[in-house]
Amino acid sequence: MQDLLKAIASGLVEKPEEVSVTTEEGENGMTVYHLHVAEDDMGRVIGKQGRIAKAIRVVMRAAATRNDMKIMVEID
Repeated sequence: MQDLLKAIASGLVEKPEEVSVTTEEGENGMTVYHLHVAEDDMGRVIGKQGRIAKAIRVVMRAAATRNDMKIMVEID
């Protein structure tokens, strides 16, 4: 899952070497993925009105459902 999120984000940004993903265990067995990108690339990952961020979350949620996981993606 981390690799999928990193691959998606790396394709969107201008500085793919600065993309990193960290995980932490949340409540009720939920895994929280924190996506970190360069400050200049934050707008590219979020998109207009958050559309790209929303799309990233949908794709990640779909992949997690296939693996019987509960996840949440936060963009930092």
